[in-house]
Amino acid sequence: MFSLHHRFAVPGLLAALLMTAGPVSAEPTRYPLTLENCGTSITLEKAPERAIGLGQNSAEILLLLGLEDRMVGTAFWPSKVLPQLAEANAKVKLLTVEFPTFESLLAENPDFVAAALPTLLGPDSKVAKRDDFGKVGVASYLSPSTCLAAKEGDDAYGSRDQLWNMDLLYQEIGELSQIFDVADRGQALIADFKAREAALRQAPANDGKKLSYVFWFSSPSPSADAYVGGRNSASGYIANLLGGTNAVEASAEWPTLGWESIIAAEPDVIVVADLDRNRWALDKPAVKIEFLTTDSATSQMPAVRNKAIAIMDGQAMNPTIRTIFGAEQVAEQLKALGLRP
Repeated sequence: MFSLHHRFAVPGLLAALLMTAGPVSAEPTRYPLTLENCGTSITLEKAPERAIGLGQNSAEILLLLGLEDRMVGTAFWPSKVLPQLAEANAKVKLLTVEFPTFESLLAENPDFVAAALPTLLGPDSKVAKRDDFGKVGVASYLSPSTCLAAKEGDDAYGSRDQLWNMDLLYQEIGELSQIFDVADRGQALIADFKAREAALRQAPANDGKKLSYVFWFSSPSPSADAYVGGRNSASGYIANLLGGTNAVEASAEWPTLGWESIIAAEPDVIVVADLDRNRWALDKPAVKIEFLTTDSATSQMPAVRNKAIAIMDGQAMNPTIRTIFGAEQVAEQLKALGLRP
């Protein structure tokens, strides 16, 4: 079985990068600092000292920037922390792996909250709205990758009219590193990701064929519709980065599709998410693969018959720092399948 943790244990993250890549020149932050973030202007008088990482991506970016000593809490973790961040993460209070309450966040007396998703910080969030934090004098920051206003049906995450790309992640890393006055660390991390992104794009699929992908996040049950990565989502970006296409045409960030529609899309590769949570019956990749290979309809899909099924960290299907790791995971498995040089 492909090892997720082995893939994530490769060198290249910030600690090793700062030691080997040499100094990265960046201007120190001048306060007060004002930034435009998802349609909201935020001003910080000084670098935060009591930050909360609200959502896995936000927490992991802060940890990658070496800010664990300035964090008072994290919440909402679909997957376990990156192994190389485990020691730093252990220093930070875990409020909950699920959705926290607004009161539990305020109980930590934060001076800054970085949020990964609009369901955690947004106009329809059951956790908190930006005004809620503003009224108590706490600056808030929402990931630029998830600033999606347009809605399709009841999709809580909105729709995306252009393919997501790493530039939005680089903006997020750059702005958070500026907020905390560690811009040199931010630029080092961005340089690392850019190099890895370029390396993946330079290796086309075998015979120049554009493979089509379906990225299956999870399903409440085998008979339920599947949550899949939408056309322009981070999953679509991974397909594009690997020289292929997303077989899912829906513009929603996380459309739900019946298996008849997925079968009709005839993907060359099915990527199944590995999730550490235990919320739904099909969160685990082994359960997904068992369904794909034993169901009378899905087992006849070319991707299943050809055993072109890859396992990827589920958090990588969100537009996060995990996305490039996920692309590397899939690329490695495609190579083992003979689908990538």
